[in-house]
Amino acid sequence: MSSDLQCHALDMDHLREWIGKSESRHEVIDAFPVRALAGLLDWETVPREGDVLSLAWQWLYFLDAPARATTGVDGHPTRGGFLPPVPLPRRMWAAGKLRSLAPLVIGRAATKVSTVRTVELKQGKAGPLVFVTVAHEFAQDGRTCLVEEQSLVYREAPTGPAALPPGEPAQAGPQWSRPWHADPALLFRYSALTYNGHRIHYDRDYATQAEFYPALVVHGPLLATLLLDALHREQPQVQPRAFEFRALRPAFDTDALSVCGSVDAAGASLWTADAAGNVGVKARATF
Repeated sequence: MSSDLQCHALDMDHLREWIGKSESRHEVIDAFPVRALAGLLDWETVPREGDVLSLAWQWLYFLDAPARATTGVDGHPTRGGFLPPVPLPRRMWAAGKLRSLAPLVIGRAATKVSTVRTVELKQGKAGPLVFVTVAHEFAQDGRTCLVEEQSLVYREAPTGPAALPPGEPAQAGPQWSRPWHADPALLFRYSALTYNGHRIHYDRDYATQAEFYPALVVHGPLLATLLLDALHREQPQVQPRAFEFRALRPAFDTDALSVCGSVDAAGASLWTADAAGNVGVKARATF
């Protein structure tokens, strides 16, 4: 099917009916997920109840728990429900923005309100792309603590192996560059912590034979978390008040990656780079 026909087959008027749809969830910011992620990141000091939840660690909470009967062959929940039922099969987290207004405290009850903001159709080189933007607000004790904007992209599945698009060269001369390498156990543990059933992160046969990736795919949110973790290690006295990131190129468990950053007067530029010097995830933290 040609790209034009694919675009025509997408009923965007129907999908835009989801704009404005909201859902609210309530949950205690329990200490165990924090302890588990701290172990995954080799933290020497484990956060406890009463401590502030680190930025991006809210992704450990308010998780979907779909029934097995409503889970697709790829491990994702089947289309529909809160998110619009975009018929394009491959879904990825493209970008995100976080803004901290007040601390989220471990051990206390919290509320998350999510709202679908936009549903947009764009034309990519390989076919149509549907971008869905979702806003999240996290509150404790009646006060908004964190606001987040999440950008999801839906696209056609490949019909066979294909080369990755040309990469963006990484910035030269970072103030720090930390080597990092994923392994299947790490990816499985992060999938479990975030209840992410997508098989590309832990099922090598599915990732390479069904979705035609060269290896297991590293989670975009995990890479964003690593960037903030590296910033914390390099600048422990700094608490970012805002963070935004964009996924430019997938990373795999066979890659040797570098987690890089440079600080300036207003914040920090952060990025991951592969062995060839291509940027994977690019981010900016504001102090």
